Amino acid sequence: MTTAEFIQEYREKDTRQLALQSARFPDVDMPYALDQIKGWQTARRKLPTWAACDGIVYPPHLSMEQCSSEPTAQYKLNLAMEWARRVESSENEVESSELRVENSEGEVNNFSSEQPATLNSQLSTLNCHASSMTDLTGGFGVDFSFTSCAFASATYVERNAQLCHMVEHNLPLLGIDNAKVVCADAVDYLSALDMQTMIFLDPARRDQHGAKTVMLADCTPDVVQLLPQLLKKSRFTMLKLSPMLDWHKAVEDLQGTVREVHIVSVGGECKELLLVLSEEIESELKVFCADLEAGGGSGEAGLSGGSSSSSCSSLSSEPSFPRTPSSPSAPSSPSAHSNASLFVYTPGSLRPAPNSKLKTQNSKFLHEPNASIMKAGCFDELAAAYGVSPVSRNSHLFLSAEPVDGFPGRSFSIERVTTLNKRELRQALAGIEKANIATRNFPLSVAELRKRLKLKDGGDVYIFATTTAEDEHLLLISHKYQ
Repeated sequence: MTTAEFIQEYREKDTRQLALQSARFPDVDMPYALDQIKGWQTARRKLPTWAACDGIVYPPHLSMEQCSSEPTAQYKLNLAMEWARRVESSENEVESSELRVENSEGEVNNFSSEQPATLNSQLSTLNCHASSMTDLTGGFGVDFSFTSCAFASATYVERNAQLCHMVEHNLPLLGIDNAKVVCADAVDYLSALDMQTMIFLDPARRDQHGAKTVMLADCTPDVVQLLPQLLKKSRFTMLKLSPMLDWHKAVEDLQGTVREVHIVSVGGECKELLLVLSEEIESELKVFCADLEAGGGSGEAGLSGGSSSSSCSSLSSEPSFPRTPSSPSAPSSPSAHSNASLFVYTPGSLRPAPNSKLKTQNSKFLHEPNASIMKAGCFDELAAAYGVSPVSRNSHLFLSAEPVDGFPGRSFSIERVTTLNKRELRQALAGIEKANIATRNFPLSVAELRKRLKLKDGGDVYIFATTTAEDEHLLLISHKYQ
């Protein structure tokens, strides 16, 4: 049995068990085979489109676990297509205006007796790089395989030769025929790069000692230092950063060039921070909080485990990315995921929302924002958009008297409210043996509170422990509201 045959036949098996049986397969390159099997198994969960393509070569397991998932990669494709349309539309408007001015001057001054060229012929010669993109930090190529579908031509740049060979092998299998692979250093390649529609950059977020960085300037390559070149050589730049970074500081460091901030979460976990930079499009800063909720029981948004089919079509698909609204709102899904949500706002546009006067008779529903909202910190904008009231400034929990449709997060019906008084607790917890407990601005940890309440974990009861604006410690006992 060859290595390729082994991978195909045993790719659904436990790799730990296969490793113990390596003596049975002397002709199989077992370390390589196990890497490929583990890679395919991860791809089936994270990248079902990739997993459906036979022959894809995967990197070591850690790289697979750290790479983008299909929902986040699809989100970047939608964003790239939206911005490509925007810059092209902007240029066409400018060129149309310039052409009208030129024609008008010609009529007045009679500079030439020749008939002016048609508008379409003029525009057809504009910007020979109008449909090109370059990914300067290609990596394993997941983001590139999706975003490249938005452009007529695309260039993958990576200094690791092994990754370059891997991506060069994989792209045709994914139906991507508009791309070239370049093995080069990102900074060196950028210096000689022609004008692009989009530059994509995912800088390494660990220092030379392997520790995670918390500042944009500490990433590699240094985006702040490269900023003038990025602006000069692209219509717009998409910058992918760790969700752990302070996006407010990143926007400040990028000197007023950030037009959009996208905070993307999947399945309740904040996954990515995307910044869109441009000097061509002038607009006030917008923040997009996208929550691609899990579906299908797979742990990733909208995935159901993937297919083992040997055929694979192109990754390209028509996006449905929403246009930027002018005020905080909850527009329709930002991608193909039916259960995704998007909240958009302008930072600093609203006054702080007043604290709620927590009263059981008029606060029947409790709302917990999703991970992207929590990362953004847009609690005042959220309160204004959905008509909810914060329990307190630091609780990050919201109340309403009526159900709230489309709230970007989880909603619960409040059954009982109690203090920590022993008698009140005993009455409020009567009949409850287990519960899901969360603490928000509360002096006890979840573990400490669970021990005090003597409740097991799980069930359909949700207890939120929080502190009101009047410094009163309360437990809100609730059930999920559908």
